[in-house]
Amino acid sequence: QVQLVESGGGLVQAGASLRLSCVGSRRTFTRNAMGWFRQSPGKEREFVAAISAGSDSTYIAASVKERLTISRDNGKATVYLQMNRLRPEDAAVYSCASRGGSTWRGRYAYWGRGTQVTVSA
Repeated sequence: QVQLVESGGGLVQAGASLRLSCVGSRRTFTRNAMGWFRQSPGKEREFVAAISAGSDSTYIAASVKERLTISRDNGKATVYLQMNRLRPEDAAVYSCASRGGSTWRGRYAYWGRGTQVTVSA
């Protein structure tokens, strides 16, 4: 069983930055690509960012491309989502997920419970 625990969310003003973290299981983390998703009330879940197991390939959604960065530290079994110049429309529950494979394309099998990001205007 892969366990994922997110942290770093909170309430910030528009224009601020946040860094989300997601800690995984050390036993499996280095083998798996990781992704970040977000969902706000009434909207479909959005695939925001992803990174391959070896950090050689990343994906950032076009809607956030200039403001979000994904990275990982395999030694700490942690994936990060750096979010800059936050906007009210970025408010959502952000969840990390494990791909169950080394490349970021494809189905994500394991999910964390999410961390809430709220952005005030």
